[in-house]
Amino acid sequence: MADIMRLQNGSDIRGIACDGIEGENVNLTEDAGNLIGGGFVRWLADRKGKRTDELRIGIGHDSRITADSLFTAAAKGIAASGARVYDCGLVSTPSMFMTTVFEEFAFDGAIMITASHLPFNRNGYKFFDRSGGLEHDDITRVLETASGLRVMDADLSDVEKVDSISVYCGFLREKIRKSINAGNYDSPLTGLHIVVDAGNGAGGFFVEKVLKPLGADTTGSQFLEPDGHFPNHIPNPENREAMEAVRQAVLENKADLGIIFDTDVDRMSAVLPDGGEVNRDAIIAMMTAIIAEDYPGGTIVTDSVTSDRLTRFIEGIGMKHHRYMRGYRNVIDESIRLNSEGVVSPLAIETSGHGALSENYFLDDGAYMAVKLLIALAKAAREGKTLASFIETLEKGFEEREYRFRIQGDDFKTYGKDALNTFEERAKARGYQIAPDSYEGIRITFDTDEVKGWLLLRMSLHDPQMPLNIEGVREGDCDKLFDIVLELLDGFDRLVIPAK
Repeated sequence: MADIMRLQNGSDIRGIACDGIEGENVNLTEDAGNLIGGGFVRWLADRKGKRTDELRIGIGHDSRITADSLFTAAAKGIAASGARVYDCGLVSTPSMFMTTVFEEFAFDGAIMITASHLPFNRNGYKFFDRSGGLEHDDITRVLETASGLRVMDADLSDVEKVDSISVYCGFLREKIRKSINAGNYDSPLTGLHIVVDAGNGAGGFFVEKVLKPLGADTTGSQFLEPDGHFPNHIPNPENREAMEAVRQAVLENKADLGIIFDTDVDRMSAVLPDGGEVNRDAIIAMMTAIIAEDYPGGTIVTDSVTSDRLTRFIEGIGMKHHRYMRGYRNVIDESIRLNSEGVVSPLAIETSGHGALSENYFLDDGAYMAVKLLIALAKAAREGKTLASFIETLEKGFEEREYRFRIQGDDFKTYGKDALNTFEERAKARGYQIAPDSYEGIRITFDTDEVKGWLLLRMSLHDPQMPLNIEGVREGDCDKLFDIVLELLDGFDRLVIPAK
């Protein structure tokens, strides 16, 4: 099982869990799942200072077709190591973390079987204890430990099934009731029409266990049935087809709000009644505006590809924008670090829809973000306002693009670093406005009659690629920005230039 180390994907474990796509061979096998379960038990015992037979571990999963087999595999590895296993069934990733918090369960650790929005043949494991999700180095240690184990069988007849998702939904409902504080305490969403698109992932519970019990009209909600083949669209708020699907549902049903989740409900985006999409920069702006009154002057941590217009919006409502590296764990950890140093940072959020609030354990939770939107919507409606009013001063972007420059040959990291250094030197020589304190890559802003917008060129964390993000203010600006990048990279022949 030497290849088990290759299953690490940042702070998660992911792999190909079944056949079905030509050329993609299974590497996340049941044996691997068994060893990973055993590795997690030993890591957790060391972390908690407990014996393995004192540990209680919950396991849940999303709608993927390999969920059951990977559950059994990990459960056997855990049980064979002496720990007690609890079956949480079909759940969301954030709700699995909360099983370590809710006193009804108070598990020592929790595992979520998911691969987010990746194709149907993929799957993976996410891990939590009460302090949060495991970090990159923790996953490395889990896999290193797993590599030294042997596959063990175990009797799973005493595995206890628990309804953790209902407890979690009760928590969300109570948050809405208390925050809206309306006359109708039991049904505070009465009169609101909310459409949910779960993309056949795990998010259907939000309709049945949160919205309907609070009185919302959910007519037009779609793809709520779990189906790991994802027959309707990719369950991904960043996917154009997915966003168009929920947008059309909102327009056709004349809804007050549309909500779309990814497969395991740790990300979300929204759609306004007029079909306006609240994703990428707009979801960051919306969440910032919603919490600004509670955290005046607070610092919002985002990933590196957010726009300059978002910065102007955040600063315009009295908050601060701290642009950091991509990767939801990076963004969350940076916000946690700032708070530990006395800087109030209530929100860490990526353009992907990963959003984590300090008030909610810095857990990236799409359902909790949806709850914040619903509370804001209900309060705005009472005052004769709209949800759109929260972001009415966010400037409209004209066009944005992302390219990936592939690096040919070996030692791509050194070559990419040299290319970035030269790129920066040439940009300085031409007098371009380079953003200071860039934590990831080189960012340049343009504001001339010739070209207006910004670009960010960086190295991929893992792959032989240099991603390029550009945003233009007017028609033709993106093409001009792309040409400037090619000029600054002239002579780097190992870069495969994509089509404009």
